[in-house]
Amino acid sequence: MITGGKPLCGEVTVSGAKNAAVAIIPGVVLCDEPCRIENIPNISDVSVIANILRDMGAMVRRVDKNTLDIDPRPINTFEATEDSVRKMRASYYLLGALLGRFHQAKVALPGGCNFGVRPIDQHLKGFQLMGAKNELINGAIIDLDATESFHGARIYFDTVSVGSTINIMLAAVKAEGQTIIENAAKEPHIVDLANFLNSMGANIRGAGTDVIKIRGVDYLHGVTYSIIPDQIEAGTYMAAAAATRGKYSVTVRNITPKHLESISSKLREMGCEIDEYDEAVIVDATQRPLTRVNIKTMPHPGFPTDCQPQFVALLTTVKGTSIVNESVWDNRYQYVSELVRMGANISVEGRLAIIEGGHLTAAPVKATDLRAGAAMLIAGLVAEGTTNISNISYIERGYSDVVTKFQSLGADIKKVYFPDKEDAATTA
Repeated sequence: MITGGKPLCGEVTVSGAKNAAVAIIPGVVLCDEPCRIENIPNISDVSVIANILRDMGAMVRRVDKNTLDIDPRPINTFEATEDSVRKMRASYYLLGALLGRFHQAKVALPGGCNFGVRPIDQHLKGFQLMGAKNELINGAIIDLDATESFHGARIYFDTVSVGSTINIMLAAVKAEGQTIIENAAKEPHIVDLANFLNSMGANIRGAGTDVIKIRGVDYLHGVTYSIIPDQIEAGTYMAAAAATRGKYSVTVRNITPKHLESISSKLREMGCEIDEYDEAVIVDATQRPLTRVNIKTMPHPGFPTDCQPQFVALLTTVKGTSIVNESVWDNRYQYVSELVRMGANISVEGRLAIIEGGHLTAAPVKATDLRAGAAMLIAGLVAEGTTNISNISYIERGYSDVVTKFQSLGADIKKVYFPDKEDAATTA
């Protein structure tokens, strides 16, 4: 429940990157010794993947809310087919990790946010070139078998795919010979995964470019590793600061400014003052009226698709006509109907969203996916009246302590439990 109209100000500290954590934790499966992973975000996706590893036999101990000790040595199965696996998209990284360790993998098809087709054909193409036979069981389980031959290969992805790049990296770390990934994705969490694997003794070069070379090794030793800050969480708080226009300014701490260049650039184009420091950024939207902008989402280093809904919510507060072009996902505008309920003037034509800036009023809305939920939060912060957001389990998949953090910035926000979840927003 959010009562809008309260400008944000103060400081907020960003948690570890969700997209890095859900790749690095499965990556521990490849290690031959225990590992400690630090700066883990306190989110439900991390809890789910940790429980999946426990179910497979790993010893997983939560040292504190941001640190996990994982001993993967007791894992004696290459199967992950429990219902929990279907709760999150990133569970498919277990395919690469288990294939790398056991040369076999049997993993249930993933769930997660439903805003477009998430084909895994590029993943399977890569595994097949490395010697793995694949079979789809009952339309729900991927079965990989490379016990006859598991080796490096030259793999060219037909499209830039973060998931495929990560999965093939994981599989290749212990494959015989060299694997070359061409047309690889370049996101910061791919670099972070490579740094984690290299710190254990892997031989990966080129992460962050479009060609990654991996030479297989026989043994990976345990490490203590700290995950990078979450660029999307940082971008969300930056967009929220701009949307509420701030009393003074909002300082976002524990960030990597280089990862935020496309986000900072758009905010500057709108008229925000953005000051960057080594591990912090200050957003000041009080100096001049914000102006309309056009945005096109692109693979990194372009504007991230995971910040698109938050910026659409921001653009509903800016005078003029803004156009957003979603070039990554086919169906990421499901949340627009929720913003329209709040008075937003948005029309969607295929991959384009045309936003006429105006005034938002409170309404019962729901999160249709993780980042759409963040958009609802931002809309609620600026809307007149009290906005009730249901389906917040989506938000909790990727935002750590989001209510507490917004409260620390002066937002009037609280989490309320309703036994009847089906119509919680209306009941409120």
